[in-house]
Amino acid sequence: MGVCYGTPDFPTPSNTGSLKSGMKLTISTSSSPAASNSHDSPAARDRKGFGDGKIVADPSLTVFSFAELKKATENFHRNALIGEGGFGCVFKGMLHGKQQSGRTETIIAVKMLNQSGNQGSTEWRRKIDFLGRLSHPNLAKLLGFCQEDTTLALVYEFMPMGSLGNQLFRKGSPAHLPWNIRLKIAVGAARGLAFLHCPERKLIFRDFKTSNILLDASYTAKLSDFGLVRSGPPGETSHISTQFVGTSGYAAPEYLETGRLTVKSDVYGFGIVLLEILTGLRAVDKSRPVGKHLLVEWATSRLSRKKQLRTIMDSRLEGKYYIHSAFQIAQLALKCLQTDPKFRPYMTKVVEELESIEAASAKRIRRKS
Repeated sequence: MGVCYGTPDFPTPSNTGSLKSGMKLTISTSSSPAASNSHDSPAARDRKGFGDGKIVADPSLTVFSFAELKKATENFHRNALIGEGGFGCVFKGMLHGKQQSGRTETIIAVKMLNQSGNQGSTEWRRKIDFLGRLSHPNLAKLLGFCQEDTTLALVYEFMPMGSLGNQLFRKGSPAHLPWNIRLKIAVGAARGLAFLHCPERKLIFRDFKTSNILLDASYTAKLSDFGLVRSGPPGETSHISTQFVGTSGYAAPEYLETGRLTVKSDVYGFGIVLLEILTGLRAVDKSRPVGKHLLVEWATSRLSRKKQLRTIMDSRLEGKYYIHSAFQIAQLALKCLQTDPKFRPYMTKVVEELESIEAASAKRIRRKS
């Protein structure tokens, strides 16, 4: 569901005092490990995996009035509805008026909190806290929010190509993602996750799945929906213990069964997404024959040999993919899906492998195992 491209520059007010529409709200970051100095040695060491990400020391978000959001979405017209999830409905909107960038119109995505939904004000504040502070090419850009009476909303950049889930699983359309685009999306999503996982942040996404990977006009992947993000274990602690929340089809077995959570739990979810990219099939689909409801249970046994891999590759690709790169993706998925988390790779290593696979595929050069 939506969030998209183009970051508007909203005018900064000259007056001070109570917050009004269009004014900036600075969110303090001093109490969170995510606000660590981005120039520390761990970040420098892992720059390859994190891409161009950085910690923004003093982020400013625009505070929107409910009236502004109503106007932008034409009173939340049903034709503006572009998605719905645990947080609530998402509407496409248009901001009018000249901004500092010189643009007179900016497309936005507005997420309205469903008061009776699965996520509440705590998750709403967490999304503001994380997305307002973190800046990375592969994280969705939060532009601002609305808090007026019982109305809670988030305003994002609009993502015109929707989510990876929509692109892979939409019904009634012969269109599909070409192989090179799938590789690009996998690399971008991995970079975003690696950025969150780096030692100075140690943030665990907890709900990594195709519907939380949004795509801009050039199919650049941007992670979204940070309502379930948790800080990782402090110091040398191996894990944190918490009640399971998330999506079971993507959840690591140790987290689902015992509540033990680490960054390696996200790596397992990434492995599931790789399976979906390869096969074009959902992680969980009870309409499939018995024994095939869970993608991971029947697909993994077909990943170790190229001949078997061909039988589960997305038929919509019509064989237009480089089998050597597909096989390498399959092997990487197997590593991510190891039952014992200590045998799963860290996301920095996943990024390195995916970048190598993408480059080899582009040149149609067989990559050495």
